Amino acid sequence: MAEKVDRLTRVNELIKRELAGYLEKFPPVKAANMLVSVTEVNTSVDLRNATVSISIFGGKNSERAEIFKELNSRRPDMQKVLARTLGFKHTPVLAFKPDRRLELGDRVLALLNEPTENI
Repeated sequence: MAEKVDRLTRVNELIKRELAGYLEKFPPVKAANMLVSVTEVNTSVDLRNATVSISIFGGKNSERAEIFKELNSRRPDMQKVLARTLGFKHTPVLAFKPDRRLELGDRVLALLNEPTENI
């Protein structure tokens, strides 16, 4: 079982690296004033599906929604890139989900750094 976990960990990291490189070369159009990054990839055991966590730092909620629409429309192209570069028997079908951990962490740091009046 540990062999499957190690293999999945490697697959997840390979997919994450390739997608991050793709987004660096072809950033979303609406992301001019935002930072879009791949924070995590979770691939199913059968390698048929992969959930890609995307962090978007900055911008409005409507702009973030537009970026996810664009990512979903580019999904087939991203899967072709993965198929070509990684050479898996089956290329996982990608599903994108928002990852707000970095944004929430930044908010916590901002709150901690706010001056307090009555300590």
